[in-house]
Amino acid sequence: MGMKMKFGTFLAPYHRVGENPRLTMRRDLELIQWCDELGMEEAWVGEHHSAGWENIGDPSLFIAAAGERTKRIKIGSGVTSLPYHHPLMVADRFAQLSYMTDGRAMLGVGPGALVSDAVMMGIDPVTQRPRMEESLGVIIRLLNGEVVTHQAEWFTLNEARLQLLPFGGPLEIAVASTTSPAGTSCAGKYGVGVLSLGAGLLGGKMDLAGQWQIGQEAAAKHGKELRREDWRLVIRVHLAESREEAMRDVAEGREFERHHYFRRVAGLKNDSTLEQEIAEDTVIVGTPDDMIAAVERLQEATGGFGTFLVLAHDWTTREKTLHSYELMARFVVPHFQGMLDPVRASYDTVVAHKRDFGGPAMAAIAQAFKDAGKELPEGLTAATLR
Repeated sequence: MGMKMKFGTFLAPYHRVGENPRLTMRRDLELIQWCDELGMEEAWVGEHHSAGWENIGDPSLFIAAAGERTKRIKIGSGVTSLPYHHPLMVADRFAQLSYMTDGRAMLGVGPGALVSDAVMMGIDPVTQRPRMEESLGVIIRLLNGEVVTHQAEWFTLNEARLQLLPFGGPLEIAVASTTSPAGTSCAGKYGVGVLSLGAGLLGGKMDLAGQWQIGQEAAAKHGKELRREDWRLVIRVHLAESREEAMRDVAEGREFERHHYFRRVAGLKNDSTLEQEIAEDTVIVGTPDDMIAAVERLQEATGGFGTFLVLAHDWTTREKTLHSYELMARFVVPHFQGMLDPVRASYDTVVAHKRDFGGPAMAAIAQAFKDAGKELPEGLTAATLR
């Protein structure tokens, strides 16, 4: 087996307008705790400031709270919208989080997803991507312990340095990538990870290999390395005991989210069906075996990636959502992490040689009866042994 795949969750998060925000945040924390208990490796939390559905405004606060409730799972911002923040504050905040989480904090970065957020802050959306890239370069230098002087159009640093460097070594960083090549190009330029949110869009699977190639070219140009181990795909998943049950679970919730968020807020135009999305592996709904097959197809299409993240959703009930993650942990995760190979090998070996074990077993039982001065019961044979 190649590199050991990691698993986790990515919380934008999406919650219906009209739900109690206090309870949705508690539910999000509960999901991260559940992933930690199930042995998953990562959780990422988004930053948004408008439209009501994605109601976490500061992922660093959420990471701090989740860090106190978990033991081993790594928790990152998915993502911090760099044009909204002074880079020294971002670097300082995540260096502190690395201490508060015993080195489990990660920094995901992006330009900002909602134009409505940028407009409220007087930020021209055209400037967001170049500002993200400029900010990330400064943040990496600060996290590496450099003293930085930098004059930008939108921020200034005068001999700036961090008073704390990340706990336990370099902070893990990843850049969000959707439909354009900007994300993977930026990741390649700085030699950091990639969060492929575009994997969950129609046609996204076909674009992934090409975008990775663009990232590799950018890395080579700047003397960096883009590692497949640091590549994360983000896709919606819902699992149940049968494909039919899984489809019934999510039908209403998926259409509600599609209409009230993606059409009304994000301006989605296409009318793709759930069946189309499943066929393209941009959504996985079915059994654990269906997920295993879909992830294997994604591995083949991309050439290999390091982490599969479930894009969290409210398509079904809390109980069924938690059960879906449990099914993934029980049957999908061990398949891709090599846990089951020796188990299956042992089972197959015993099954293949079961006839060879009857004679020795009967001899041992017969000897035990003889040692006890008893006759072997009539009819007791290797075939009747349990």
